[in-house]
Amino acid sequence: MLPLSADGPALPRPRGPLSAAVLTRLRGGALPAVDVAGADPWGEDLQLALYTCYELHYRGFAGVEDDLEWDPALLALRGELEAPFLAALRSVVAGGDDLDGEVANLLVADDGAGGVSHHLREQGERWQFREYIALRSVYHLKEADPQAWVIPRLDGAAKAALVTVEHDEYGAGRGERMHARLFADMMLELGLTDAYGAYLDQAPAAVLAEVNLMSLFGLHRSLRGALVGQFAVVELTSSPGSKRLVDAAQRLGCGPATEHFYAEHVEADAVHEQVVRHGIIAPLVAQDPAMAADVVFGVQAALALDERLGQHLLASWAQGRSALVGAPPAA
Repeated sequence: MLPLSADGPALPRPRGPLSAAVLTRLRGGALPAVDVAGADPWGEDLQLALYTCYELHYRGFAGVEDDLEWDPALLALRGELEAPFLAALRSVVAGGDDLDGEVANLLVADDGAGGVSHHLREQGERWQFREYIALRSVYHLKEADPQAWVIPRLDGAAKAALVTVEHDEYGAGRGERMHARLFADMMLELGLTDAYGAYLDQAPAAVLAEVNLMSLFGLHRSLRGALVGQFAVVELTSSPGSKRLVDAAQRLGCGPATEHFYAEHVEADAVHEQVVRHGIIAPLVAQDPAMAADVVFGVQAALALDERLGQHLLASWAQGRSALVGAPPAA
C-alpha cells in the first residue's frame, strides 16, 4: 500500500467539473475528462482545481496518497489549468522592463489610498477583521514556503540574500517565532481555528488566485524572475499596511498576539526591503538583464491580484455581507 498523508487538511468541496475531477483522482478514481478550454480562468472552479493540484507539493491532504504529487494525469491537467491562468495574468498587466520604475512605485507610501488595511484601521468591524484573517490563513499558514521554491533556481549573491530573508520568515531557527506560527497564534486569539487549510472551503477564487500565483511562479524555473517580483511586492509594501493593521487591532481590542504579528512585519519587512532591492533584484538582473521583464511581470501580476482581492472584500463588506464562500468562519 502506498503511504497516505496523515497530517494534511481534509479535501475541499468541489466547485465545478474541474475541481470535481481532481478530487475524484485524489480519492483513488480515474481522472475524468474535462473541458479546461471553456473554463473561466478567474473562476471558483479552475482556481480551486489548480490550488488542489499545487497543495500536493506542500502538505497534501489527509487520506490522499503521497505519490499522487507526481501523478502523470494530474500533472498534465495542472499544466492545462496553468495555461489559461497564466494567459489571464499576462492580459491584465502592462508588462515592460522598466524595473526601476516599478520598484519606485512600490516605495511610494499609499497613506491616502483606499484599501483593506485602510478600511480595517478606520472603520472596519471585528467580524470583518476575523474574516480577513481567516482568508489570509490560506497563505500565511504556509508563509514563505512558495518563495522557497526559487532558492535552487538562483545563484550567487541573489540566492544568499533570498535565503537571508527566508531565514527571518522561518523564525531565524526558532519554531515559535516562525511567521506562520505567529499567524496561528493570532488566529487562536481571535477565536479562529489554526488548523492548516481549515478555511479552504470558505476562500473565494480571489484568495486562491493569490496563492496559486506564488505556486505557479515557484514551481516553474522559467518564472523564477516573476516570483522574485512577487516577493518584492510583499517585502517592499507590507510595512505601511502592517502598521495600519496594528492600529486596527488596537482599535478593535484584538489582543497582543494580533498586534505582535503585524508589528513583527513592520520591523522585519523594513529591513527586508533593502535586502530584496539591493541583495536579490540587483544581482539577479546584473547577471541576466533579460530577467528585468520577468520581475516586472511578477510585480504587476501580484499587485493586480491584490487589487482583485481587495475589491472583493470591500464590495462584500459594503453590502453588509460576508466575503467568505459559504458559512462564516467557525470558532
